[in-house]
Amino acid sequence: MTSRSRSIPGLTRRQALALGAAALATPFIARQSRAASDFRILTWEGYTEPEWVKPFEEKHSVKTSIVYAGSVDEMFAKMQGSQGTDFDIVAFDTSAFSRYMNASLIKPLDLSKIPNAANLLPAFKSVAPLMHGSEQFGMPFAWGSLPLVYDKTAFPTAPDSWSVMWDPANAQKIIALDDANNSIVLAAIVLGIKDPFHLTDAQFDQVKEKLIEQKRLLLTYYAGFDDGVAVFAQSGIKAMFSMGEPQVPGLKAKGVDAAFVIPKEGAIGWLDCWTISAGTKDVDLAHAWIDACLDKKVGAYLSDKKSYGNTTDEEANARNGFTYADKLVWLQTPENFEKRVAVWNEVKAAP
Repeated sequence: MTSRSRSIPGLTRRQALALGAAALATPFIARQSRAASDFRILTWEGYTEPEWVKPFEEKHSVKTSIVYAGSVDEMFAKMQGSQGTDFDIVAFDTSAFSRYMNASLIKPLDLSKIPNAANLLPAFKSVAPLMHGSEQFGMPFAWGSLPLVYDKTAFPTAPDSWSVMWDPANAQKIIALDDANNSIVLAAIVLGIKDPFHLTDAQFDQVKEKLIEQKRLLLTYYAGFDDGVAVFAQSGIKAMFSMGEPQVPGLKAKGVDAAFVIPKEGAIGWLDCWTISAGTKDVDLAHAWIDACLDKKVGAYLSDKKSYGNTTDEEANARNGFTYADKLVWLQTPENFEKRVAVWNEVKAAP
């Protein structure tokens, strides 16, 4: 599991990643009820807005059928259940690519059919998890992070290192999210481990020791955006390992002068990408959809209206503060998720 909760209303992509929510945002539409011309999309809320869906439908004389997923596992199950034949296009983050490629659920992209790929900002032109050999399987679309959130009254100058989350001076005034994979990835980043997604046994031992060291300083772990915001606001917390940028406005609404920072060591980043289903009815139309989504106007809308980082409009990212994509470590499928859960449970059980 990864990451986050997006714009506050309703179930958002960040919430789905961070919380592993299980509910659908839109009822499933049976395959047999779809017209032959329907273009079928499986995605997250906020990625199929009328501003670009309607022009796409008009240009290609097609009607879209949109299904919103409530969790990463639910999305995979929907694709796996029909081997992708229920959908033409699907959006998910970099941590899931190995899973989809290994299950043969997505097709490689033909970049010659996506001229707007030229709009991609430098940080998104070469993303390793999207590649299998020389073939690219996903196109970056929206992104965000799991940054360090802090109280500006406690830190008049923004902290520049995750070390504040291990500083005894902050004992009982720091909190961290209760998440096995993200906590292990962060500790590996702090330790300077080059590949935080494929740890050796020795590196697991280092990470475990580092997390136990932190645990002894934490007031508590928290689960969920609202829980983290509530604990932070009610307990005089100085800093936390957050579930995403939207926790800052949540804290401000409770009277906390909060801000977030990407420390010098870097931070975890989530990056959602459009992919073409192995069961698509129209490969060319699927490429046309991706191309439409890479229009800079779409990127600007994502940042201005939905509070996501976008991959095509640098000015929109800048005016919304999304200027740190190059400092993020994009999530990948871990070497052994079950082992990570076991190690995390040992950390939490440690005295």
